[in-house]
Amino acid sequence: MAAFLYRMGRTAFRRRWLVTLLWVVILGCVGLGAAKAPAAGDDGTSFMPGIEAQRAFDLIGERFPGSDANGANARVVFIAPDGEKVTAEENRAAIDELVSTVADDAQVDSAVDPFKAHAVSEDASTAYATVDYEVKADDLSDASKDSLEKAVDQAREAGLTVEVGGTALASQPAAGGSAEAIGIALAAVVLLITFGSLAAAGLPLLTAVIGVGVSMCAILALGSALGLSMTTGTLASMLGLAVGIDYALFVVSRYREERTHGHDPREAAGLAVGAAGSAVVFAGLTVIIALAGLAVVGVPMLTKMGVCAAGAVAVGVLVALTLVPALLGMWPNAVLSRKVRKPGKRGGGRRFGIAGSGGTRWARFVLRRPVAVLLLGVAGLGALALPAAQLEMGMPGDEAKPASTTERRAYDALAAGFGAGFNGPLTIVADVKGAADPRAAAATMAERIKDTEGVVSVTSPRLNEAGDAALFSAVPAAGPNEEATKGIVRTIRAERPGLEAETGTTFEVTGSTAMNIDVAQALQEALVPYLSVIVLLSLLLLLIVFRSVLVPVKAALGFLLSVLASLGAVVAVFQWGWGAGLLGVEQTGPIMSLMPIFLVGIVFGLAMDYEVFLVARMREAYVHGERPGQAVVSGFRHSARVVVAAAVIMMAVFSGFIASGESMIKTIGFGLAVAVLFDAFVVRMALVPAVLALLGDKAWWLPRWLDKALPRVDVEGSALTSQREASAATGVETHTREPARAA
Repeated sequence: MAAFLYRMGRTAFRRRWLVTLLWVVILGCVGLGAAKAPAAGDDGTSFMPGIEAQRAFDLIGERFPGSDANGANARVVFIAPDGEKVTAEENRAAIDELVSTVADDAQVDSAVDPFKAHAVSEDASTAYATVDYEVKADDLSDASKDSLEKAVDQAREAGLTVEVGGTALASQPAAGGSAEAIGIALAAVVLLITFGSLAAAGLPLLTAVIGVGVSMCAILALGSALGLSMTTGTLASMLGLAVGIDYALFVVSRYREERTHGHDPREAAGLAVGAAGSAVVFAGLTVIIALAGLAVVGVPMLTKMGVCAAGAVAVGVLVALTLVPALLGMWPNAVLSRKVRKPGKRGGGRRFGIAGSGGTRWARFVLRRPVAVLLLGVAGLGALALPAAQLEMGMPGDEAKPASTTERRAYDALAAGFGAGFNGPLTIVADVKGAADPRAAAATMAERIKDTEGVVSVTSPRLNEAGDAALFSAVPAAGPNEEATKGIVRTIRAERPGLEAETGTTFEVTGSTAMNIDVAQALQEALVPYLSVIVLLSLLLLLIVFRSVLVPVKAALGFLLSVLASLGAVVAVFQWGWGAGLLGVEQTGPIMSLMPIFLVGIVFGLAMDYEVFLVARMREAYVHGERPGQAVVSGFRHSARVVVAAAVIMMAVFSGFIASGESMIKTIGFGLAVAVLFDAFVVRMALVPAVLALLGDKAWWLPRWLDKALPRVDVEGSALTSQREASAATGVETHTREPARAA
């Protein structure tokens, strides 16, 4: 593969204008496709097939076709001024005016007056009106939104405090805009410091942006046909930008190194793609496998996000292998530092800042104190991992939004006026087609559930037109994400056999609260198997790459440490509230259910990136005859700077999302940033050299029978080096078939 990539790099360098034009054409075509493609719908109504809440949701759609659970809705909350009641004549008139105005909107299906629906708190300080729309939130017109906002403003002018919950005016979480701009700006600073050249710093940024542009336009172009949306593209945007910068960085760094060894620009480009490109291909493949593996979790939306992100990573790999050497061909000397560009300064690693670098000094420090570094690193990560044992998964709603949003204020007002559980009612759908008296059976079931400890109230059952299904709600005393509410759901379901025997009917529990509980439970149960698959996969991949038994074991254990430590940090901040104020976290609570799965898959890919780029150079030195300790130093001499830069760039990109106002994106950004910090700087830069120093020659031991059975993957490009050495010895160049061309 190294020889093939070597030829690819030389060809891209030589045919630079053609390669660049091809990428411009690709970007233009997918961009045009994205502009012309019909708007994508939502991510589907089936979030996680198989769980009870989803089955009940589907049954409601089947038996109550007139009620579109996916339609936009708004819950307009009215709070009377201090000392007044919403039932006062002037306040009631303002509320009636709002309901009447909103009901006249063309997209409104119904607007329920709070005084007719008994939606007034006991002390009459708070009331709410429910507005249901005929269309989904994404299809709600600007005119309908403006109509609701104007009506709310008029009610506020009358003296009422009015807040709006629901989906009609809610902003959708997105991981773009300023967050990505912050990440790119920080990455640019890191690249400039690392390379000391504007061109070298700008090239990885340019190619990464082009790669993300191709990926995101492709997602938009295929969105309608494949059921994709901008939500499913969030992970692709975040990860595509990060790995796109990193992979280009590895190739540019190797190119600069080869130039300092005296190679001409075209030859240096070929060697860079042949050597660093081999590691890029393998590293990208591991990330793609980890992301595609999200499909085994069983969440359709998660599968789509994983596939989209895997596609973005694949595009990033192709860009690094083709567009990067093509652009190097256009500016072969611009990416070099000023010292190297001076006449007579092309040779010697010392001028490039390799010999005697900070990486070399750090490696020698670790080699002198391997036991202390190992114990300190393991103890530190182990302590940080302890909170992960208390991980609680859920799906934070309006209560997790900033207090500056009207949705959060509406949530708080309803909880204060009607009780904490009012914001998370349980929906019960009963299949009563087998009952002699369906209406009586449904009423009996509602009464029994009302008697359940922790249930505050139950609405009257509503039968469908066919009379074979009943629907009613139960309001718990506790809030949606509290442990007591989970206990109520379990209790109601545990009472099901007795109720079914008494009434001759069956029922299931759903609603947003029950759905979040079921999804969190299913994902928590899937986390350990998924983590196990990832660890076994890492063992197999690294066994093939490094042809060693102990190196993969060390890498897998380090990956586990970094994942658990990052989960512990997330729990400490977002669940326990340690330092939450510093990050702008206004409400702590359960961790988003999808977040740990994301973390495991993404960190696995990044950990393998750092492992390959760092340890591959160590193995290359060891294979060429260096002693184990010296091989570690050589690996750090050549790779430490670029791995550190890559990790800092990843942290910069992910940290940019911490500034997001959405709790979900903030949590993901923080989790990924600290995961990269732990894995790159503690595990790969400290624990890896310490373990290799203690193992010595045993680190590279592999049974002979296993050596024969494993396929050979030349990630270090040693075959390319051997081929070139043999060619040099015989006086025959390996690239004589290609005509010489001035750079």
